[in-house]
Amino acid sequence: MTGLVRPYWIEARFERGEGWNPSAYPFDLPVVRGLDTLPFHPRVTFLVGENGSGKSTLIEALAVAWGFNAEGGSTSVNFSTRASHSPLSRHIRKVRGHLRPIDGYFLRAESFFNVASYIEEVGVSGYGQVPLHEQSHGEAFFALFDNRFRGDGLYILDEPEAALSPSRQLSFLARLHELVQARSQFIIATHSPILLGYPDAWIYQASERGLERVDYEDTEHFQVTRNFLNRRQTFLDVLLSDDDEA
Repeated sequence: MTGLVRPYWIEARFERGEGWNPSAYPFDLPVVRGLDTLPFHPRVTFLVGENGSGKSTLIEALAVAWGFNAEGGSTSVNFSTRASHSPLSRHIRKVRGHLRPIDGYFLRAESFFNVASYIEEVGVSGYGQVPLHEQSHGEAFFALFDNRFRGDGLYILDEPEAALSPSRQLSFLARLHELVQARSQFIIATHSPILLGYPDAWIYQASERGLERVDYEDTEHFQVTRNFLNRRQTFLDVLLSDDDEA
């Protein structure tokens, strides 16, 4: 099997119509403020940025615009623990490819517990033999990746590494590649320099300057991690120094 040549979701267009208030959240976020179009790689697109940069707000809006539940799940999942998603999704117009995905899912790490509870309550199958709540957080994530993600799909993931150890992140990279080869497209917000290492992906970095496409080695995540590992003692000396020392 080979991956997609043309994406299911070609690009998102941000339309500044009624309700778009550039001085109010989320439209005042730098990641949104100057954004007109956001093209997607046919296989893997990453969104990265510091906490508070707006990347999770953006990926949530993309997921809702596509038709996913704001707390996560497939397009058939319909529940709300607390309706807190922003109105940004209403201003996104989807430019689709000629192929339509057969499968799809939105994983939002912070609310996956709520999705697992919903799945258990309504008796949804397809997540493996062991109930999600009877597994560790990381095991439940992998049950989702291994069983529910079937290929030929559009998968939008917000911080999938949140429950994964470094070795399990490497395992996730292997599973990601299997799904890419099975004609899947991914849009992923992440802090993980391991996941960002997936080859031939587009990486958009959110900052005070807005959203810009960067190379892997130019991401802050890669640079900070590399510098810390190469000069751990220097970093620790600075971070843990006593300010009162002469």
